[in-house]
Order: sequence, then structure tokens, then C-alpha cells
Amino acid sequence: MTQTERLLFLTDYLRKERRELRSLEIPASEAERKLLLRSLMNIREPKEISQEFLEVQDAYLREELAQKGVVSLSDIPMIRPGIYLWQGDITRLSVDAVVNAANSALLGCFIPCHGCIDNAIHSAAGVELRLECARIMEKQKTEEPVGKAKITKAYNLPCRYVLHTVGPIIRGEVTQQDHERLSACYRSCLELASAYQLKSVAFCCISTGEFHFPNDQAARTAIQTVQDYQVENKNGPEVVFNVFKDSDYQIYSRLLG
Repeated sequence: MTQTERLLFLTDYLRKERRELRSLEIPASEAERKLLLRSLMNIREPKEISQEFLEVQDAYLREELAQKGVVSLSDIPMIRPGIYLWQGDITRLSVDAVVNAANSALLGCFIPCHGCIDNAIHSAAGVELRLECARIMEKQKTEEPVGKAKITKAYNLPCRYVLHTVGPIIRGEVTQQDHERLSACYRSCLELASAYQLKSVAFCCISTGEFHFPNDQAARTAIQTVQDYQVENKNGPEVVFNVFKDSDYQIYSRLLG
């Protein structure tokens, strides 16, 4: 199959899965088809799917990744011992684990083509990621608490694992408890990474998007927590602070010197 044929197959498969979507027309342009496929993946409930779909999906997503380009840790300059700063798409990073800022349902973002990191990671990983998350949550039988972390495979991402953590939601003034809960997110991910003997972890800016934690304050907490952990755990993982916005890059650049 060509990449265009894969895109049409996947879109048609997901469209036909749901009765109310079967009359949906597939757009003529490649760009619109890609958005439609991502939307259909985003809204799909975590249920079993055919092996044929998964094989075509995996080939499609891996080709998309090859076109975007993979970024290795060796491509990123070290800012401080064991700490790196990189601006770009976290789904391109070839590290041991990337951190996903999840919601309490831990199933990914269901809003079509939403701009959050949760949506980006699930879209690039493929539908298997939501299926694994659903199995974890079915066994847990309760929402994921703030400040904890779960680990899953990474599927079609270039990293090995995804660490999922739920950050605090800010409503009004930021409290000391908010900082402590955000710090717990970073520490839980680092502890889980160490338990799996991972050597490198890339953190997104947890809680700063839809959860409204002020970016500057969140960055200070993130850096302090990571530095404290690395001092306490000499063999702990190296850390990439991954930012997407120019403003976050400026904040981390200033705080890291």
C-alpha cells in the first residue's frame, strides 16, 4: 500500500465502524483526510479492532514519523548535567520515555484534533495506546489521582514508553498545595522511570495548558523537583524539558541559565 492508500483504508474503516458516520464523505485533499483520520481516532472508544487495521495503521504512522523526523538525545545540547532543553514536537523524541499530561480518565483526549499534548501523543501512538490505558483503568476501577504516574508501551512513537500523569487544575490563586501536587507528578514519573531502569525521560510542561498552571511557576517547580531528584538519585534518568511555545522556551532558558 502507498501512504495515500493507507490513509483511505484507515479513514474508511473507522467511518464504517459507527453507523452515524457511514454517510460521512471523505475529503478530496490529503490534508483534510489526515485531519479526518485523526478526528476519527480521537473519538473512537477503546474497543478491540482488527489486526488488519493495526498493521495498516502502524505502517501509516511510522511513515508519518519518518517524514517528520526523529530526534535523539544526542541531537539535543545538555544545559546542565543530566538536563536538556528542547523545543519541538514531543512525539518526535527518541528517548526511553515521554511524559503525557493526562486527564483523570487516563484514556486520552476525545476532542477531535485538540491541541493538547494528550491528543498529540495518542494520535501519534495509535489506537493501541487508548486500549492499554483502558485496561489499566478497568483494573483500577477509579479515576487516576493527581500526582501519580502510570506507564504504558509507546507503540508508534519513537520512544520506548509513555508515562501518564495527571497534574493539578488551577482555579484562582496558585497555592502551596498546587505546587506540591505538581512536584509529585514529576517525582512520580522519575520514580517510575527509575523502577523500569530507564535512562532518559522527556517532560512536557505539565498542567500549563488546559489546566491553567502559570507557566513560569510551573517551570520553577519542575526544574527544582528534577534537580532535587537527580541529587538524591545519582543513577536516575537524564531529563529533557520539552517545550512547544516560544514563551516556554524563554522561561526554561532563563531558569536553566
